[in-house]
Formats: sequence, C-alpha cells, structure tokens
Amino acid sequence: MSAPANRGESFAATTPLAGILLRQIAATGPMRIADYMQACLLHPEWGYYTTRDPLGAEGDFITAPEISQMFGELVGLSLAQGWIDLGRPDRIALAELGPGRGTLMADALRAAAAAVPGFADAVTLHLVEVSPRLRAAQAQRLSAYDPQWHADIAGLPDLPLLLVANEFFDALPIRQFLRDGDGWRERMVMARGEALAFGLGPVAKLDALAHRLGDTAQGDMVETCVQGTGIAAAIGGHIAAHGGAALIVDYGSTLPRGDTFQAVQAHCRVHPLAAPGEADLTAHVDFGALARAGGLHASAPTPQGLWLERLGITERARILARNLEGAALEAHVAAHRRLTHPAQMGHLFQAMSFGSGSQPLPGLDPGTVP
Repeated sequence: MSAPANRGESFAATTPLAGILLRQIAATGPMRIADYMQACLLHPEWGYYTTRDPLGAEGDFITAPEISQMFGELVGLSLAQGWIDLGRPDRIALAELGPGRGTLMADALRAAAAAVPGFADAVTLHLVEVSPRLRAAQAQRLSAYDPQWHADIAGLPDLPLLLVANEFFDALPIRQFLRDGDGWRERMVMARGEALAFGLGPVAKLDALAHRLGDTAQGDMVETCVQGTGIAAAIGGHIAAHGGAALIVDYGSTLPRGDTFQAVQAHCRVHPLAAPGEADLTAHVDFGALARAGGLHASAPTPQGLWLERLGITERARILARNLEGAALEAHVAAHRRLTHPAQMGHLFQAMSFGSGSQPLPGLDPGTVP
C-alpha cells in the first residue's frame, strides 16, 4: 500500500507531546516507529488513548460494533457456538481485547444469552483495557455481567477461553524496514530542527526478516509487530493449556508488504507525525504472523463481508428493518452496506480464528495461513 501522505515532510511541534518527543530525540537519538507509537497512544499525560474517548461521530473513528448492533450479535452467536463445540463447560472465560465502550460485548452477550441456554451462566467476563476513560464506559454498559479488568492477558483465569479482538492488533506498535540489497534499513522518527521527520537507519542483516527476502524486492517495505505476535503466542499458550478459541477481526492480510502506517483525526487521514497524541495511529495486521505465533490450528483469513453473510447478517437486517421507516431505515440499510460491501469494510477487514479444535469458528474459511 502506498503512503497516505508525503513521507518526506517534517512537522514542527504543535502538540505538548511533540515537544516532549523532540527533547527525547535530542537526548537519545532517533526513535523507532514502535516507540513513537507507544508514546503517542499511551503516554500517561498526553497519550491519545489515555486522554479521550476516540470512538463515534464526536471522536476520530467508528468501529463495526458502533455502526450496527448486528455485528456484535453475530460475534456473540459465533462465540456461543464455540462454547457448544467445547462441550458446554460449566465455566468459561469470555475475554475481549480493547473493548472500546463495551458495545460489542453487550450486543454479543444479549444475543447469545437469548439464543443459547446456559451460555451466559457459564461466562466470566474479562476485559483487557488500558484506557481509564474507556474502562469507565465499559463499566457502565456491562455492569450486569460483573466484568473483571486486566492490563494484559496474563491475568486471565485458568479456564477455557473464548476471546475476541476487534480492531485491537492494528493499534499495536510496529517497526518498519526498507529492503536494501540483502539487508534492511529501519525507518526512524528523527528531529529536523524543531520538527519531526522520518529518516532511515543503517543497512543491517536481520535474521528475523530472512523469510521476507523471498517475497520482497529492492525498496520494498515490511512491517513487524513484536507486541502483537507476543500477545498471539500468549493467547495460543492459554488455549493450548485450557482449551478454547480466539476470534480476530481487523484490517490487514497475510505477508503484507508496503507502508501501512497511518493516522486518523476527526475521521480524516492525517500524516502520522502531524499531531502526536491527538490522532489515532494504526497499521495493517499481519494475520500470517499472528497465526504462526498462536501455534494452533488457524483458519484462513476471511473477508468480513463474506464472514458476516455466512453468519446471517442479511436475514438479521431484514428482521430489524420491519420496525423501521424513514431516516432510521435508511441508516440501517447504510450500516449493513458499510459492514459488508467490498468497497467499504467488507473486503479490507478480515476475520480469522485459531483454537484447540481443528474447525474454525462459524463462518470462517477452513485451511491454513501461509
């Protein structure tokens, strides 16, 4: 994917965090993209996720659960089928990574409880969230389910696990490497006077990227996400020990290539260096890397639109439409299209599961990830 903006530009410090980063670079040298992302998103005073609720029309972006209740409902039914496939254990940990306002989980539990007797009684709810503001929103929406919060997945109980991560892995810090002969040059954030700019480190041979020499050429860029593969490995280890399944929905592909580092502010693309701490930063997810790190049988990534259609979103949309008219009906139809149409979220977003069984969660393509 080509860059969303001119990567040669520089940006003078206009946010409090930009000034902090410039002083840090002056003291210690250029920063890796991963360190820049970590600071921009999670700085204790000026970080994007620690200072605001980014979701919805008043925020900077909107996720699938906020577009329509249908998304969360179908996720809930899929996870409930996962519980049935596990033999209906008396207790199970239901976990979400980065639960936003709790919208997805509220819709999922409501739908699953109504359709699958015994599921809600078996569930203990666990939310992995670092934002104080979003934890407060989750507490308000999910209080009836007595949720427990965790900073990471290490605190999950020793129970079979059903886990969902919707638009979680895309926000984890990445590193970027530009192919140079048989080596790689890492993209860094540097200072250009009193402005932030991108630069490149020296050429180095990297064992961790040896497998990418076969599918890249001179000048190609690849991205790695050590934090993401570490989390996937931890999820896989838990499931291997206790049983269960994980559902990952995000934008990305297997063996992605190119610069996918991007920033969104007020629902518009901006340069990733333009507003540190005041814009959301993301990158495309390498589903192949997550599957390999999980170490379990993984489904092939399935386009979100196809996955939702297999789960019955169109029939559900028709049922909900019976009680709507006028602007409400138009919004409902638009939401269905946004979630499923290839030109919107239907193709770019992918769904994948891995678990202790040999079959994927409902609606997903069987097979393996390269």
